[in-house]
Amino acid sequence: MAGTLYLVSTPIGNLEDITHRALRVLGEVDIIACEDTRHTKKLLNHYGISTRTVSYHEHNERERAVELLKQLNSGADVAIVSDAGTPGISDPGFRLARLAIEKEVRVVPVPGASALIAALVASGLPTDEFFFGGFLPARSGARRARLNELRSIPATLIFYEGPHRIAATLKDAHEILGEREAVVARELTKMHEEIARGRLSELAARFSAGESARGEMVLLIDRAVIEDENMKAQPVVGIVALVTKFENEGLDHRAALKKAARELGLTRDEAYRRLVSERGK
Repeated sequence: MAGTLYLVSTPIGNLEDITHRALRVLGEVDIIACEDTRHTKKLLNHYGISTRTVSYHEHNERERAVELLKQLNSGADVAIVSDAGTPGISDPGFRLARLAIEKEVRVVPVPGASALIAALVASGLPTDEFFFGGFLPARSGARRARLNELRSIPATLIFYEGPHRIAATLKDAHEILGEREAVVARELTKMHEEIARGRLSELAARFSAGESARGEMVLLIDRAVIEDENMKAQPVVGIVALVTKFENEGLDHRAALKKAARELGLTRDEAYRRLVSERGK
């Protein structure tokens, strides 16, 4: 009979944040597939677990998934763990889980820590509906385009972000989404845990001004745009108005369209199609 594939959640920082069931499974399976074997060994050694480990990360995921499926088909039980949190959530795990399901191998979740859930429940933002967008694109144009796609979603928006891009991401979010309440949660469950709350403009200014930005971060943004007498949300500007504005400032039509596309986070072709559509109304 085929073995069982376990998706085991591990701590995101504090080693106490692991379940008794997770420890039992990690001790009983035949193989633990790890994003980084050296990192996982620290956890296993802490709890006296000596199960064999193999690497399973984004660079070898395709090939290693096939190898692990062979092990499962031969009757071995396999656990997948990421460096922190729940495997498959912006971490390796999906490919093997999908492959195992296709081959009718039993797949069992062993739930536990997740940075996005920990950040959400401590954020003070609405928890009834939320959208997890993983990591936003690294390039500003693509990031702004993605934010533009998500601006109308009626839910708390959640993203993962690195310390070297948090300031730029907050700035783009403020310009594209308008003024909203937001939270940056970093180093969750660790010694220097911090949950910074405020408006997007305030957090953008804070992190742009040299605010310490270390560790992986969770960015949460409220669904509601703030509109009051003290701080009006930025109005939605049509591309025709933007192009006209830039032409009046001295740019030729081609340059004005390119600049408007960049401001709205659109490709040049998308901007041109929107321009034609707005002018036809």
